[in-house]
Amino acid sequence: MDKKITTLYDDYRQGRTNRRDFIKKLAIFAGSTAAALALLPALEENSLKAQNVPQDDPDLITESIKYPAETGDMMAFMARPKTGKKFASVIVIHENRGLVPHIKDVTRRMAKEGFLALAPDALSPLGGTPDDPANVGAMFKELNGEQTTKNFVAAVKYLKTNPLSTGKVGCTGFCWGGAMTNQVAVNAPDLNAAVPYYGRQPSEEDVAKIKAPIMAHYGGTDAGINAGIPAFEEALKKYKKEYQIFVYEGAAHAFNNDSNPGRYNEAAAKLAWSRTIGFFKEKLV
Repeated sequence: MDKKITTLYDDYRQGRTNRRDFIKKLAIFAGSTAAALALLPALEENSLKAQNVPQDDPDLITESIKYPAETGDMMAFMARPKTGKKFASVIVIHENRGLVPHIKDVTRRMAKEGFLALAPDALSPLGGTPDDPANVGAMFKELNGEQTTKNFVAAVKYLKTNPLSTGKVGCTGFCWGGAMTNQVAVNAPDLNAAVPYYGRQPSEEDVAKIKAPIMAHYGGTDAGINAGIPAFEEALKKYKKEYQIFVYEGAAHAFNNDSNPGRYNEAAAKLAWSRTIGFFKEKLV
């Protein structure tokens, strides 16, 4: 399928364009509005195929749950292996598109590695991530930053005491979720490991508060985010924190997102994931 069409669909699916403009632009590529509407099911099917772990994977138990947090009950997606009684736990934090199918798939992938995986929905105070992503950006602007951080820190407490958990808790996140992972590390002294992907770095003052070992992943061409790496690393060294930083040459921001063909970098994503799982198994299991 034409890459311009898949990129256009991804912009729509990720909320960067609304449905009316998406159909209008798709009609130009397809030749007519009728042809565009006929093409849409194929685009949706291709998007679903990007999910690496089926929703009904027989080896997993998945469910939607709620846990108590700063602003009230937080909605979240949970996945765990079907076999076993207690598991090391990992929080998975979504990008600035909300709790979309791709992040639920990443959560299932984490569960397939043997973890109790929990993906909170940051938009819970506003009713949760909508099916139509067109207004998601505006919803994120409505969130209170301090309260949102506390909502994710509450996920650490929830997993520490969950009867399915061993009490060891890690956290990973992507883009907006990478920055939030850093903030969870700053604000949750009992977090056991943190793996931010291309997330904005905390201040030097906040780095001093981090207790968990850090493994940070960055795309080599992600100039805006990468500008913060030197100061981050200097602070990590200054305060003698345990850390690893990896920069993947040629990879863009959001290189792990295999539902985004314009940014996905298979080699970088697979290497970063392998390192992430190895790190969590070392620190949590």
